[in-house]
Amino acid sequence: MKDTVSQPAGGRGATAPRPADAASPSCGSSPSADSLSVVLAGGGTAGHVEPAMAVADALVALDPRVRITALGTLRGLETRLVPQRGYHLELITAVPMPRKPGGDLARLPSRVWRAVREARDVLDDVDADVVVGFGGYVALPAYLAARGLPLPPRRRRRIPVVIHEANARAGLANRVGAHTADRVLSAVPDSGLRRAEVVGVPVRASIAALDRAVLRAEARAHFGFPDDARVLLVFGGSQGAVSLNRAVSGAAADLAAAGVCVLHAHGPQNVLELRRRAQGDPPYVAVPYLDRMELAYAAADLVICRAGAMTVAEVSAVGLPAIYVPLPIGNGEQRLNALPVVNAGGGMVVADAALTPELVARQVAGLLTDPARLAAMTAAAARVGHRDAAGQVARAALAIATGAGARTTT
Repeated sequence: MKDTVSQPAGGRGATAPRPADAASPSCGSSPSADSLSVVLAGGGTAGHVEPAMAVADALVALDPRVRITALGTLRGLETRLVPQRGYHLELITAVPMPRKPGGDLARLPSRVWRAVREARDVLDDVDADVVVGFGGYVALPAYLAARGLPLPPRRRRRIPVVIHEANARAGLANRVGAHTADRVLSAVPDSGLRRAEVVGVPVRASIAALDRAVLRAEARAHFGFPDDARVLLVFGGSQGAVSLNRAVSGAAADLAAAGVCVLHAHGPQNVLELRRRAQGDPPYVAVPYLDRMELAYAAADLVICRAGAMTVAEVSAVGLPAIYVPLPIGNGEQRLNALPVVNAGGGMVVADAALTPELVARQVAGLLTDPARLAAMTAAAARVGHRDAAGQVARAALAIATGAGARTTT
């Protein structure tokens, strides 16, 4: 099921306008002798797609001639996010890994083989010089295809592979691919990948370059907060988080009494029940979502949020202290994502079940009324955050693509 997202004239894969902080991309489907072709494999969730797009922008900033092709599936967020950023998207068959025996497991080999063939066709079509993988449904087929599979009748060139793992515990695709990858990069130490170099998680240029102090006055005016306000930012990802919503909204009266302003992104599918604001209370700004996170980060002094890899990466990159509330599912990956920041003194972890209005009121008021402690946490978060992860991954990819042995055959 290899397919291509339709491209406007000039080769850009977008009908939506590009963000102001994104570089102008090059087409992924017009080979040129003097331009490198990079295939980014990281579809499925925003946690896979957003780092890939940050690296795409960094690649174009380093070499405007580079040709970017994103690899994805019909079921992933990349069908929306990649065209929005202006990049060329090729679609292959999704290969989800079954979690238990059954029909899906029996069909897995044929699905993998089909996806590998489709991925190999893409690599050949765009004359790929390097594959950069971020995990997810498309990564494993891309890694296998880059290594020369499916087995020829004809000899196939071996395409170098760079792997980036954003999570504290590496996923299956990256664990398999890391055994033969040319470079392995990770967000944190001890991700389970051998030979991994720690670079952090690639974040958007608007976040990586953010100077909160410079933007603070504009950001607070944008949300209606006084210049000297003490501001709590609350968000639970693109869909919000019910437990965060309940705990923070339930603490609204106590937060107001402590003089704390709140900027709360509750999610487009959620309704926030708030008490009537009393005269003289500091603002409690509730919105379905935040489309300019750089302004939200600049306005805030403290964050309550989940601990997904992208969230932890952005919050620490901009030097914001945080109360991380890991999602209470899976194998504890979100808690592991937050631990490097927490252990450095840049935040704390609170279990989802322990997040109550009383805890929110006590911890937030305690932190925001203790300037010395807040400043120490801010400095610690900034020290452990990575602002140049996208650039490091991009430079690694270009170095591998142009190095000796980048175009060997098997």
